[in-house]
Amino acid sequence: MDRLTAMQVFVEVAERGSLTAAAEALDMSRAMVTRYLAEVETWLGARLLHRTTRRISLTGPGEAALLRFRQMLAIGDELQGEVASDNPEPHGLLRVTASVSFGQLHLAAAVAEFVRRHPLTRVELLLVDRVVNLVEERVDVAVRISRAIDPGLIARWLAPCRSVLCAAPSYLAERGTPASADALAGHNCLTHHYVGKSVWQLQRQGRAISVAVGGNISANEASLLLEAVRAGAGIAMLPTYQIAPLLRSGELVEVLPEYQVEEMGIHAVYASRRQLPAVMRSFLDFLVERFAGEEFLARI
Repeated sequence: MDRLTAMQVFVEVAERGSLTAAAEALDMSRAMVTRYLAEVETWLGARLLHRTTRRISLTGPGEAALLRFRQMLAIGDELQGEVASDNPEPHGLLRVTASVSFGQLHLAAAVAEFVRRHPLTRVELLLVDRVVNLVEERVDVAVRISRAIDPGLIARWLAPCRSVLCAAPSYLAERGTPASADALAGHNCLTHHYVGKSVWQLQRQGRAISVAVGGNISANEASLLLEAVRAGAGIAMLPTYQIAPLLRSGELVEVLPEYQVEEMGIHAVYASRRQLPAVMRSFLDFLVERFAGEEFLARI
């Protein structure tokens, strides 16, 4: 039995909670995944998974095996990086995560360019609108948009993230254009679950203003809010990396332009500087080059 592959299969199944999802991620058949699981249980002499028709869960020995297998795979990755350090061409697999909207609009094209430049590399993209635990989910790099980064992580600055209040002309024609932040109380404000769900933080002439907002649509993903705004449903706070072309074309209109939304930063985040693989260093440097601060904002 290839014990390295068996460990990788078990970890994928445990993390994804599905034999089918693990098989797709590993590019192997479901039958082969089942075989590796049976072999690893035989190797360890213990049942590692509870399996039903609806879900998979870990047994006690399975929890212990998952922790150790993750550690062993991490050590193997570090050793591979040390042995391959003399090879100047980046190679290997990277797991990268980002929000759905930023991933679709900007990161996917960046990844395509990176693997074109470095054909020995592979990138697995995980686009989700939640904070991914980099260690537990074996993610190498997260592109995060935030005001503050977890102090336990390493972050490289990529670019500022600016947002504006915006609406469709049809909504403003029907409901009127607010003349002040206080007037937002009389409007349908579409909000994000994780950023300003009930209060929008604004600034005007250097003075901070907190505005209570509410509306009949809230979502956990910016692209959903954008589609609602385009349909004339209300006013939303959306990032310029997402809506700049729509503002230029007139499909959307900036609301209260004299007020500024509190700025956030776009960062490339990773868990440790220790034994950073060459492929990861190259990818981080590439992201810094690709999303170069104000130059990135000028391009969108």
